[in-house]
Amino acid sequence: MKNLSISGAFIAAAALVSAPAVAWEPTKSIEIVVAAGAGGASDQMARMMQAAIQKNNLMKQPVIVTLKGGASGAEALMYMKSSDGDPNKVLLAYSLIYMLPLSAKIPFNWRDLTPVAVTALDEFVLWDNTTMPEANVKDFINAAKAASPPFKMGGTGSKQEDQILTAGIEKSTGTKFIYVPFKGGGEVAVQLVGGHVDSTVNNPIEAVAQWRAGALRPLCVFDSKKLDYKEKITADMSWNDIPTCKSQGLDVEYVMLRGYFMPPGVTKDQVAYYVDLFKKVRETPEWKKLMDDGAFNQTFMTGDDYAKWVANAEKLHEGLMKEAGFLAKTN
Repeated sequence: MKNLSISGAFIAAAALVSAPAVAWEPTKSIEIVVAAGAGGASDQMARMMQAAIQKNNLMKQPVIVTLKGGASGAEALMYMKSSDGDPNKVLLAYSLIYMLPLSAKIPFNWRDLTPVAVTALDEFVLWDNTTMPEANVKDFINAAKAASPPFKMGGTGSKQEDQILTAGIEKSTGTKFIYVPFKGGGEVAVQLVGGHVDSTVNNPIEAVAQWRAGALRPLCVFDSKKLDYKEKITADMSWNDIPTCKSQGLDVEYVMLRGYFMPPGVTKDQVAYYVDLFKKVRETPEWKKLMDDGAFNQTFMTGDDYAKWVANAEKLHEGLMKEAGFLAKTN
């Protein structure tokens, strides 16, 4: 199959330089807008950002987190677009920002907003329930091929990252899954624990608690290399012990954007304030714990490098979504 790859090799991260003193700062509370439901990776990252800023006194004003996952995330995108010139709102964006306009007819393009910074890239792991007999990728795929009715693959939303990744697995292996969408990654993990689906392609942070508790099992990671984190999560495994999917015969690779955008019409000084703030957050214990728990790729990009990365990712996703039949139909 066409290699489903948005890996670290796809990124040329900008060298970090000392930021100049900022000429603007907020005078009222800051709103971190999340285009997803409660408990998922986006929600967890936003609330960690909120806690890190407040616990370490990184800004004078309070921070609130607003979940706007309605209409598959379109609510958040249109809310940001309509907040022209408002420097007190930042969107915690993921691949939805360019995928949703490709799969649905909404009057939005990511270029309508102002790129601020990529703060991390998120990984994907193929998970199953520890009560299932298939303890490795080969056995799992063979069981999925033979299953009648087909295995159920749980994921967040429709025609988004999880379903595109599922389509990639199907094309690579000749397997057919019943894709079952849920509102967020937290719910996806709970459904797998309960046996309501047979597998998921959840982000690490969304299933780490269930893995630690012995309820879920990571079969492989969809990156070009193993994860760097070597601290044990369970008694005998770390993130680094999870093999890559490609090394197990599943030739699919994928990582996801975790970055910030502001509304249109904001100033360079206002953008610079948030770039400086996010750099400070990356030095806090709260950030480091989240990165460890969620095994994130800690890429950081701003400015033209960020915009170029998103444009390239949009183009790649357009091809993947066309191949999967997920593009919005035009009259």
